[in-house]
Amino acid sequence: MAEYIALIHKDAESDFGVSFPDLPGCVTAGATLDEARAMAAEALALHIEGMIEDGEAIPEPSSLTVIMKERENRDAVAVLVPGPTKPARAVRVNITLPEDALHAIDRYAERHGLSRSGMIVAAAKRMMDAA
Repeated sequence: MAEYIALIHKDAESDFGVSFPDLPGCVTAGATLDEARAMAAEALALHIEGMIEDGEAIPEPSSLTVIMKERENRDAVAVLVPGPTKPARAVRVNITLPEDALHAIDRYAERHGLSRSGMIVAAAKRMMDAA
C-alpha cells in the first residue's frame, strides 16, 4: 500500500494532533511526538480497514505539493505514514456490552474519527501491547 501524508500540529495547551488530508475523519493524537507518529500509523490502518469493510474506494495519496497548497496545512509538520501492506479481512463478531459502555464507546469513537469497531480494536491493541 502507498504512503500517506499525515500532518502533525500542536497547540500550546494540547497533545500533538494528527490528521490525514487525503482521508477526512482520519485523526488521532499523542502526548509526545513519537506517540503521535505511532498512533498515526494505527489510525491510518484502522481507517483504511473501515473503508474496505464499508466498500469505499481507497484514495490515492496526494503529493506534498498539493497538500501544502492549502493554507491551513502550512502550520503543520508533514510526515509520511505507510498504509497497511495487506488489508486485513474483516470478520463480523457478536458481543454483549452494557448499554452505558456502548454509548461511551460510540461517543469516544465519534470524537476521534473512528468507527465503533475501529475504536474497540485500537483499545484492545493498546491493552495487548501494554501487557
